[in-house]
Amino acid sequence: MAMTKSQVQAALAEKLGVSKKQVGQFFEELAKLAYKEAKNVFTIPGLGKLKLKQRAARIGRNPATGEQIQIAAKKVVRFTVAKAAKDAILKK
Repeated sequence: MAMTKSQVQAALAEKLGVSKKQVGQFFEELAKLAYKEAKNVFTIPGLGKLKLKQRAARIGRNPATGEQIQIAAKKVVRFTVAKAAKDAILKK
């Protein structure tokens, strides 16, 4: 079962010896900074990179009719997991 936001805050607060409110404020500021810097690539050491990427226009297919359709170019947000995180989670 996934940890809730409150459980994550409580666990980190206990581990670091700070209040849950301070941990919550840290996460809010981290998120704001990540949103602002994603266009330049925002790295969270040990976890991964958040980046804005331009996806090219392409030809797709309508699954209901099989008709070809043009899919416009657009910007997408990508998160790439760091090798250290993969190794720690998968225990290679």
